[in-house]
Amino acid sequence: MLVLAHISDTHLDGGEDGAERVRRVMGHIRALEHPVDAIVHTGDVVDKGLPEEYRQAAEELRADVPMLLCPGNHDARAPFREFLLGEEPADGPIDGVHRVGRALVAVCDTSVPGEHWGRLAEATLDRLEGVLAAAPADTPVLIALHHHPADLGIAYVDEIRQRDEHRLAALIERYPQVAAVLCGHAHTSAVTSFAGRPLLVAPSVAPQLRMEWEPAPPAGDGAPPPMLALHLLGGDGRLTTHFRAV
Repeated sequence: MLVLAHISDTHLDGGEDGAERVRRVMGHIRALEHPVDAIVHTGDVVDKGLPEEYRQAAEELRADVPMLLCPGNHDARAPFREFLLGEEPADGPIDGVHRVGRALVAVCDTSVPGEHWGRLAEATLDRLEGVLAAAPADTPVLIALHHHPADLGIAYVDEIRQRDEHRLAALIERYPQVAAVLCGHAHTSAVTSFAGRPLLVAPSVAPQLRMEWEPAPPAGDGAPPPMLALHLLGGDGRLTTHFRAV
């Protein structure tokens, strides 16, 4: 069984509150008796895209297993590359593919510099199609990106979700190897479908959002706890997801 920890929207800003929330999540992952095979972070690693925030992120997100990172709308590509990936600063999309056990995780950059909504660049779609075309039929592929490509019923985040998502849907529909799409951005745990596959939205490490028609928490309750998702991929290809508050 393959186990992926899925975190998102840490929004580290150099302060102690955000760092403490990240430590709780990372401590939970390290304490698991069944070690995870990798950690997937689906973006908004930091809050303002500043170098000092990325220095903090590099320290707080240190792990003994692969950390697969994609940027979100609060991230900045050049310092993201420099401090988190150890690469030369550059402004192009941050895409990648990672072998995790018998599966592939394709990381796709939906960020659009200067915007809160997202869109996949043509170059990113071309790279993803190359990954899918080369993947054997029995290799599950998980697509990890920041912006959700389907409405979730929360008006604020649906207004700034992924645009032109039909291009990604058409690509997924051609390749049965795609087991699921993993994303963040919405600050809520959610499960729906997209292009006939599961769309699994990680809750945020930063405080969660509520739907407009949900009651506010009682006064004095404080910030809700940080959360994460655990994705379990069985040998039969069936994917099971558990959400945890820590």
